[in-house]
Amino acid sequence: MKRKLALFLVLVLVMAAFAGCGPQGAEAPAEGEKAGEATGGNTAGDVIKIGVFEPMTGANAAGGQMTYEGIEMANKEVGEVLGKKVELILVDNKGEKAESTNAATKLVDQDKVVAIIGSYGSSNSMAAGEIVKTAQVPAVGCSPTNPLVTLGNDYYFRVCFIDPFQGTVMAKYAFNDLGAKKAAIILDVQSDYAAGLTKYFKDAFDEMTGDAEAIVATANYSAGDKDFSSQLTSVAAAGPDVIFAPGDPGDGALLIKQARDMGIEIPIIGGDTWEAPEFLQTGGVAVEGAAFSSHFTIEKPVNDMSEKFLADYKATYGKEANAFAALGYDAYMVIIDAIKRADSADSNAIRDALAETKDFVGATGTITLDENGDATKDAVINKVIDGEFKYFTTVTPEAK
Repeated sequence: MKRKLALFLVLVLVMAAFAGCGPQGAEAPAEGEKAGEATGGNTAGDVIKIGVFEPMTGANAAGGQMTYEGIEMANKEVGEVLGKKVELILVDNKGEKAESTNAATKLVDQDKVVAIIGSYGSSNSMAAGEIVKTAQVPAVGCSPTNPLVTLGNDYYFRVCFIDPFQGTVMAKYAFNDLGAKKAAIILDVQSDYAAGLTKYFKDAFDEMTGDAEAIVATANYSAGDKDFSSQLTSVAAAGPDVIFAPGDPGDGALLIKQARDMGIEIPIIGGDTWEAPEFLQTGGVAVEGAAFSSHFTIEKPVNDMSEKFLADYKATYGKEANAFAALGYDAYMVIIDAIKRADSADSNAIRDALAETKDFVGATGTITLDENGDATKDAVINKVIDGEFKYFTTVTPEAK
């Protein structure tokens, strides 16, 4: 009898202990709501979560880190909206497609973000496209320029210009400023960015020259290759007036350096990815005179916001700003503006407000998003002069 009584008392004590583990007065979750999950999913309490997926490690780490500095600074300036704190959740996509898919999945499924910023590299953004579309969480790209990033995806937007414009800008520079009539192309065959930019450069250059055979040679390489001698030898033998080499900054700088070491003095031009310290560090004196398209220049602020951004960035990071930081800044501010105009942190409401973005004054210029979610804005051409990136000219969409 005593044994049974003792056993009964033990059971009572165990049940009481388990009952004490839960919060006092806690109610059962509402129907359709998981225990421990805030109603609404995306906005827990007084926090609005914005996800970021950028390459913080890997071959494209420099671009991702520069972009995140701009995003981070914008968050410090405007860290609250609708009376709630804005929390950034950063996931490293390592510059890889599979990791970008995983990063976007984590941000929407686990972190419950209301919107996403990213990513450096068109391939990375495209890899996340179906994830954000299915989850109905809007994404704003900072610098992915391939048209396929937003095409057919109502949930993807961007604050940068796109490759059809960028390709035309560089073709115009080659034709008008360099006097080129024949061109060769050396590209990273694994890059959606390089492939897209190559197509639009070729189309525009053919049209400007009136010659369907104006591209006299094309050579391929894979990102990370260290020896470009065979590609350079083959394209130089075709006698081009200019070489267009869209690709990562390290690859581009190494390619130019090897060309000059081989005695090839043909002008070599590229795309917006070249605007990174790595390009100057790797290329050294060999990249002097190299020209590329860009979204921004510190030498010619386009508005008061540009001037403020440049001053704040230098004060915050102790260095001059760059295009990728400015684009990251703008992507964050465009989302905050959409949340304010929607007067809601609901992802679909934010998407609808983003689609109506018009004449938004950002650090990189005035941004209007078209029917595809693409920014209509000017492009800049920068050149390497005395070991630094220097402004050359501005090209408007109307003056392609």
